[in-house]
Amino acid sequence: DDNFASIEAAVEEGRCVFDNLRKFIVWTLPTNLGEALAIMVAIFGGLVLPVAPVQILWINMTTALCLGMTLAFEAKEPDLMQRPPRDPKVPIMTGDLIARTVIVGTLLALGVFGLFFYERNKGLSIEEVRTTAVGVLVMGELFYLFNCRSLSRSAFALGFFSNRWLLSGVLIMVILQLLFTYNPAMNRFFHSAPISWDAWLRIMLNSLFIYAVIGVEKWIRFRFRKR
Repeated sequence: DDNFASIEAAVEEGRCVFDNLRKFIVWTLPTNLGEALAIMVAIFGGLVLPVAPVQILWINMTTALCLGMTLAFEAKEPDLMQRPPRDPKVPIMTGDLIARTVIVGTLLALGVFGLFFYERNKGLSIEEVRTTAVGVLVMGELFYLFNCRSLSRSAFALGFFSNRWLLSGVLIMVILQLLFTYNPAMNRFFHSAPISWDAWLRIMLNSLFIYAVIGVEKWIRFRFRKR
């Protein structure tokens, strides 16, 4: 209709849909890049694969559903209607976001190889070492998900509990990953194995580091643009 309120509501809804689609893309590209880099470096470097093919299938199957899809339920950001109209010539992935993709993908791959060789040098089995590497990718993607709730703000600025779908997805993902690691049937099917809690500590510290790096990167870009 010609009612201005209807037009305004449609623009607001369209901006929210575009925002959330962009957030999903910004989350999924670097996480897939990290997986691809880990496999490609191992193949071209003549190294043992840090993650088995069936484990890559597990990561993609669970994280896309439990983590990535929850960004579709992200609420409208407070400044959504204060933004100027988007230039249709500007691509979805700007230079800033491409740089972020490369940073996150590289950090994930480095984390995989770093912990893979660290655990391997301790004399652990290939199943235990690969389970640790899978944990690096899954938890890294989980922590990075909170960075993607906004492309310019921190998750705490949006309200940490404002997206209950996301928190539910994170909880389900954690439960599934624990089953992947400690359930005997899952161990047989996915060639995984139980790992120690100190290995989990290293995985969590690596994931927290990725979250912190992107948080600082967003803060620097926000301050630079504000000036």
